[in-house]
Amino acid sequence: MLSMVGFIAITAIIILLISNRVTPIVALVLVPIVAALITGFSASEIGEFFTTGLGSVMNVVVMFIFAILYFGIMQDVGLFNPLIHFMIKISRGNIIAVAVATVVIAAVAHLDGSGASTFLITIPALLPLYKRLRMSPYLLLLLVGLSASIMNMVPWAGPLGRAGSVINMDPTTLWRPLIPVQLTGLGLLVGLAVLLALREKRRIAKLPVLLDDNVQDEPATVQEKSEFERPKLLWLNALITVGVIAMLVQGSVPAGFVFMVGLSIALPINFHSVDDQMARIKAHAPGALMMASIILAAGSFLGILNGTGMLDAIATDLVKLLPVAVIPFLHIIIGIFGVPFDLALSTDAYYFALLPIVEQIVTDYGVSSVSAVNALVIGNIIGTFVSPFSPALWLALGLAGLEMGKHIRYSFLIMWLFSITLVVFAIIIGVIGM
Repeated sequence: MLSMVGFIAITAIIILLISNRVTPIVALVLVPIVAALITGFSASEIGEFFTTGLGSVMNVVVMFIFAILYFGIMQDVGLFNPLIHFMIKISRGNIIAVAVATVVIAAVAHLDGSGASTFLITIPALLPLYKRLRMSPYLLLLLVGLSASIMNMVPWAGPLGRAGSVINMDPTTLWRPLIPVQLTGLGLLVGLAVLLALREKRRIAKLPVLLDDNVQDEPATVQEKSEFERPKLLWLNALITVGVIAMLVQGSVPAGFVFMVGLSIALPINFHSVDDQMARIKAHAPGALMMASIILAAGSFLGILNGTGMLDAIATDLVKLLPVAVIPFLHIIIGIFGVPFDLALSTDAYYFALLPIVEQIVTDYGVSSVSAVNALVIGNIIGTFVSPFSPALWLALGLAGLEMGKHIRYSFLIMWLFSITLVVFAIIIGVIGM
């Protein structure tokens, strides 16, 4: 009874999330409550499950709110602009350099963990250059999407926050073992960018020659200077940010507290009046609160499904159906197919519906919860920006004037192979256990 109701509840949540009929908050809150009532639990018991679930994600919520605010402020004051402008300048006119610069610019732009802001920074800045060099804009979207996906492993981005809430672990703790995977991924992506640029050069060489094909002295289009930029405070802001990241890597202080302190230092340094400080907080509050509210709803969902025993029952029954030889490797199998899953499931459905079941099954066979999370995160995260369920991707397509179907055809196989490569690397270095 429990497993059947739990499975129906999870399926219902997936369908609601995929159909976009309701927000994730509505699906994650209401469906588990109905399921718990059907299985005979009282309102007071459900309230206790809710309280337990909420307590397990509270640290993640605090970190998300202040991390998004902090990096939003750093984007406002132009901390990352000099590097972006420099990379655009030195890459002008050289197809290989442009491709490599795209990777670097997107990685820097995605330090705030926001796909929307990454595309808003990179697409307008680089698209004119791609068009002038007759490079495919789909290559631009592929490289930006891959680079942003690798950077999306940072703890203040969505995936690790969701995963941390599922297994009740600080996302910063999950992130530290993934740093070598991130660095290796960026290195491999630079190599891939060179190979794709060489392929692009061969394609362009077959095109008819234009009368004016000289772009060496043509300036690339960059974003207009913002009124919030603080070029005189560049090094001070950089120092604060390096200190924040160093404290996160060191891990002795809770991540939420680190970002809270960082924000409290950065705000008065860059904006002297209270009105200006509040205006910047209000500007970034919607993104911070939206992510925080989803994590809180996920805490309610997981608290109820765990408290009622539905997840345990589903895992127990699935084990009976799966071949014994497959079960200990289920997390790796799901990880390898993570990118295709992105075309079928939304991010919330993948992390809040699929991950808990896989984690519950493999941990009974000696696999650690962290290994299960790492496999599913690394396998899936690379496909973030090839999924039609990504709102930021639709923004990017609009900015570049591209089509979703053509983007999927151009990028899907490359992203999937790249994802599998990172999963295999993570197994080799022990980040994913077997």
